[in-house]
Amino acid sequence: MSIRDYMQDHILLYLLHAVLMLLLLGFLYATGYPWANGMLILICWLLALAAWTVYTWADRRRYFREAAKILEQTDQRFLLGELLPPSPRLEDRIWRDMIRRSNQSVIERIRSIERERQDYREFVENWVHEIKAPVTAVSLICENMTDALTEPRAKQAVLRIALENDRIAGCVDLALYYARSDEVYKDYRISETDLEEVVAETVIKNRRDLILNGVSVETDVKETVYTDEKWISFILTQLLLNSAKYGKEGGVCVRIRTERTAHGVLLFVQDDGIGIPAEDLPRIFEKGFTGSNGRGRSAAPAVSRGGGRATGMGLYLCKKLCGKLGIGITAESEAGCGTTVILEFPVSTYLTNL
Repeated sequence: MSIRDYMQDHILLYLLHAVLMLLLLGFLYATGYPWANGMLILICWLLALAAWTVYTWADRRRYFREAAKILEQTDQRFLLGELLPPSPRLEDRIWRDMIRRSNQSVIERIRSIERERQDYREFVENWVHEIKAPVTAVSLICENMTDALTEPRAKQAVLRIALENDRIAGCVDLALYYARSDEVYKDYRISETDLEEVVAETVIKNRRDLILNGVSVETDVKETVYTDEKWISFILTQLLLNSAKYGKEGGVCVRIRTERTAHGVLLFVQDDGIGIPAEDLPRIFEKGFTGSNGRGRSAAPAVSRGGGRATGMGLYLCKKLCGKLGIGITAESEAGCGTTVILEFPVSTYLTNL
């Protein structure tokens, strides 16, 4: 707050002083008071007004600077009313009380929303656990029927049912991980994790989708890290399904490998699919972003998760979960030349082989 702004804010007060000075001079002149004495009174008045202006401006500037400093240093700015410095001014006390009451209303609203979100999250988690039972049952029935049936058309129909059931299971998992993504600390367990085993299990789990979409997988993974095996498997699943979804005609090859550096372990998931346009690449981890590739394929018939409609949630969740686990994630791509997603496990999360 500059002194000029302060004086402009009090312009009516200064106009009042000016009018009173003119009236005083007129009165003194009319009563025959010496002109020199009248000017001396006017000068003293102006000096007193100037001193009062400087003092009150400095006092208000100090108060607001202190309030701004408090606001910058706190991460819960809605508590400003509780943190404002004391002031002898009645106006400041009134504003502080009003801010407190307003903030109290905001806090109560936030708590209400948090309770609603918690109830909704618990409902989604319970629903997911309930729906997983019939999904698993359908999968087992399909496997048993495939072994029992001999007619090719019947086997093909059962296979299609199994693929659609896998797609349902994938959507259910996506909903569960999204519901839990804000509170990862309640669900994850950091332990010694063999990345080779995790990659192998993830590929086997998604084998039907990969085979249907003509995806071949090559692995060269030999590192062990400290992380949550289940969350890493989910992240790898999303990356594999993306490679399947955006593969070229005739199939795609996905190469998964690790590389140890001075800063940690890098896990590369590289495919030779259609790639990502340069203008889309910076935004692929944004929530709901599908890009030109996703929009181009959104109308395609969904025979598997690899060929379904793009939602823009898979990579968003990967980025969010990696942030919670302390893992870096970046992507490199060129349209028509494939995509490489790199997971970086920091030096503190991997084990040194002795």
